[in-house]
Amino acid sequence: MRVFESDSIRNICIIGHGAAGKTSLTSAILFDSGAVNRLGRVEDGNTVTDWEDEEIERKISIACALAHCEWNKKKINILDTPGYRPFLAETQLSVRAADAAVVVVDAVAGVEVQTEKVWSFCNEYSLPRMIVINKADRDNASSERTLASLEEAFGRAAVALEIPMGMEKEFSGVISLVTGKAYRYERDGSGKFQETEVPDQYRDELAERREKLIEMVAEGSDALMEKFFAEGTLEQADLMEGLKIGVGQGSLYPIFYASSTLNMGIPQILDAVTELCPSPAAVGQSTGTDPKTGEPAVRKISSREPYAAYVFKTIADPFAGRISLIKLYSGTMRSDTVYHNQTRDKSEKLGPLQIPQGKTMVPIGEVQAGDFFAVTKLRETSTGDTLCDPAHPILFSSVELPEPSITFAIEPKSRGDEDKISNAMARIIEEDGAIRYTRDPQTKQLLLAGSDQLHVEVTVSKLKKRYGVEVLLKTPKIPYRETIRGKADVQGRHKKQTGGHGQFGDCWIRMEPLQRGGGFEFADDIFGGAIPRNFIPAVEKGIVEAAERGYLAGFPVVDFKVTLYDGSFHPVDSSEMAFKIAGRLAFRKAMESARPVLLEPVMDVEIYAPQEYAGALTGDLSSRRGRLQGMDIKRDIQIIKAQVPMAEMVSYSPVLTSMTGGRGSYHMEFSHYDEVPAQIAQKIIEESSKDKKEEEE
Repeated sequence: MRVFESDSIRNICIIGHGAAGKTSLTSAILFDSGAVNRLGRVEDGNTVTDWEDEEIERKISIACALAHCEWNKKKINILDTPGYRPFLAETQLSVRAADAAVVVVDAVAGVEVQTEKVWSFCNEYSLPRMIVINKADRDNASSERTLASLEEAFGRAAVALEIPMGMEKEFSGVISLVTGKAYRYERDGSGKFQETEVPDQYRDELAERREKLIEMVAEGSDALMEKFFAEGTLEQADLMEGLKIGVGQGSLYPIFYASSTLNMGIPQILDAVTELCPSPAAVGQSTGTDPKTGEPAVRKISSREPYAAYVFKTIADPFAGRISLIKLYSGTMRSDTVYHNQTRDKSEKLGPLQIPQGKTMVPIGEVQAGDFFAVTKLRETSTGDTLCDPAHPILFSSVELPEPSITFAIEPKSRGDEDKISNAMARIIEEDGAIRYTRDPQTKQLLLAGSDQLHVEVTVSKLKKRYGVEVLLKTPKIPYRETIRGKADVQGRHKKQTGGHGQFGDCWIRMEPLQRGGGFEFADDIFGGAIPRNFIPAVEKGIVEAAERGYLAGFPVVDFKVTLYDGSFHPVDSSEMAFKIAGRLAFRKAMESARPVLLEPVMDVEIYAPQEYAGALTGDLSSRRGRLQGMDIKRDIQIIKAQVPMAEMVSYSPVLTSMTGGRGSYHMEFSHYDEVPAQIAQKIIEESSKDKKEEEE
């Protein structure tokens, strides 16, 4: 494969709501450009960019995939991204790496929930955008309705550059407002079209809309505005230049029409990508941080600059091993060469450089600034790392992925598979940074957390299909605690006489509560040798062990203080074990009269949803024993802050999805422990007692 220079490269991510046709559009682009010899179909499971078993089976994109093609002597790198909410972390990684975005919108549904979400990703990275209204051939497709939803969501900067010739089954092609030509397509998927004069019924609309487009483009440049006032119009070359400026500045979002499954309208989109979207050279520079000073650092995007690259994605392939997808921001990189990982401060030898075409790898000897490439089996390097010349250091910022919102406990179907689970999960987490895998030290459960139940289910399926590990999903146990509200003064006495030496330990303790979060304190107030010094730690150990087993329901006891102040011993029969047992007995007696209570974890919760759902959401939180902490509004999104018991949030994700039609999201993290209401505590204690009996049986 030939090497492309920076000004001949276009890096685009194809984004949008799930099922808008992003993968189908990518397939049509690859076919029409000659990169592949057949038009892949999602329904047939033969697209280039949906190649994982789970994607083929579910017919949705789960991970971002990289492909490429050539058009107008330019190389186009394409990042095909997921559109369903559980997998949007992948989309965020792609937006971070791209230089422009193609936002795909369903001609039937218009702007949807995740359309707005991925648009916000583009805002975050100031990414130039163009819009494709896809599925123009579908029943109920409407140009007017979709344009209205685009303008309502994104303002008047979303401007159509085409007029569709018919919609639904009558869709036959497009008319360009720029060239003034019509492009009529065959409906057989071949992508063949004829350039013709504009049909009479569209001439008036073309003239009116072209005039409005010229006025809008002229607004973006003083020079073009002067020319427009002087001549009353703009030539096609000026119009294209103004569009290019507007797209680059983010003041214009040109709209195109297509039917990706019928392969219609694709060449015009490809022309727009090469002519309107910026090349890496036009982007000009990349910004990072100087690792020595912590100050911002700028690197010009040029092959003549020192090398600097960013690892934006890792693929855990069970056969090829770790595959790192890398964007080269500056300099040149070559196969089989040692480079410096600035993030880890270690050297890394890169093997053969390859250009991904979905799961197929095309070897290449070198890569120049602005291009994407892949390397396999890197030892030290992972997603978010920067490779750069150590003499000219720079660190590129990595993507902060959202915290998981749903957690399940997992159990291996086969005993002895825990080690296999841990090894397999380590590989999966390399690939999917939005997954969390931990062991709860209290409940001893293995916990798998993700952004949604579907996200967790896909991970479980990967465990089985890739690594041969089958697990069961269960609702996780809540890590309750126990504590005391009162004081106690008790004796713990252990005496046992057998043949030979007996056992004797005797201690007096005072137990009192500590403030929440105080943990456990042990005070030695023994004087006069009532208990020998070497036996005092044994008393403490006995109390600690008994506290871990709990008193009310088997949960650890916390936030209390024990003072050991008296006792007695036997010169022959006393031992560490005897005083350890005495400590346990003292603890149990103290708990009987110290008014024990259950504690539950309370979470800080932030919910993000459109304003119209605020009332329903706050009412639901109240029913979950939530305490409202405040509300805020950012860009028409209501942010609700509350503190809610963890037990009430375990099943919240599907409820929120149902209540908001998928438009809501939430984040939570641990805040503190608080007392469980008496009636709920009694149920927990009864269930714990029942579980213990079942285990004993």
